[in-house]
Amino acid sequence: MDIYLFAIFLMACGAAGATGAVFTPGAWYQSLDKPWFTPPNWVFPVVWTSIYLLISFAGARLAVIDGNAYAMAFWAAQAALSTLWTPLFFGLRRIKGALFAMGPLWLSVLGCTWSAFSLDFWAGAAFIPYLIWVTVAAALNVEMLRLNPNVTALTSEEIE
Repeated sequence: MDIYLFAIFLMACGAAGATGAVFTPGAWYQSLDKPWFTPPNWVFPVVWTSIYLLISFAGARLAVIDGNAYAMAFWAAQAALSTLWTPLFFGLRRIKGALFAMGPLWLSVLGCTWSAFSLDFWAGAAFIPYLIWVTVAAALNVEMLRLNPNVTALTSEEIE
């Protein structure tokens, strides 16, 4: 594995993860009814840090393999799509909108996992925790919508 490629992929993950620092959960999130399987707040940064390290490792391994076009396209798609969910859910408080962003994200993570396994076992294995986490996040999003049907999104005046 090329350490410089790893660093580039890790920077891309850091950029995607920066939305979590900009759009923090805050009091609004604390006031929501949450499903029984909601992890404690401390779990989220631990899991995301682990996932970013793993998928950076996977990206660095995949980048040097011939025939990696689909794997790299899915890697880029999941990185881009992962930046959408946090601003929609926490920033704009659009629980349903965040759920619509989750679908393509889940598919891109699945696509990357599948295509990575076809090229390199360890790169594919590195994506398994992410696929599990995005599945849990999707279930949390669905349940948050179900448990909080009357939550209103921020208006344009509130955003400014």
